[in-house]
Amino acid sequence: MENKTLNAANYDRAIVSAETAARMEREGKNFKETPENQGDIDTTSGYTVDREGLANNYAIEPEMYYEIPGDRITENRAEKERRIEELKEINSPGGKGVGII
Repeated sequence: MENKTLNAANYDRAIVSAETAARMEREGKNFKETPENQGDIDTTSGYTVDREGLANNYAIEPEMYYEIPGDRITENRAEKERRIEELKEINSPGGKGVGII
């Protein structure tokens, strides 16, 4: 557990900023604490707290999922088939022409 005393709440052992002292007084026992996770989705993984008690909330990419396992495979196949048809149309006489992207 991190030390929450006044001496450990700054970067200089002899100087405590007014903001840090005010934050310690205002937050009391919650000084340097990160919020608790509430609910099914973890929204607190990105929280960090520095020595002065300043909180940062970094973005955490959520886990990606589909309703049915494996349904992205069928989407990939369908996209590939659509692209093949598009390329056939582009390269055919009277199509959009060669070199189109």
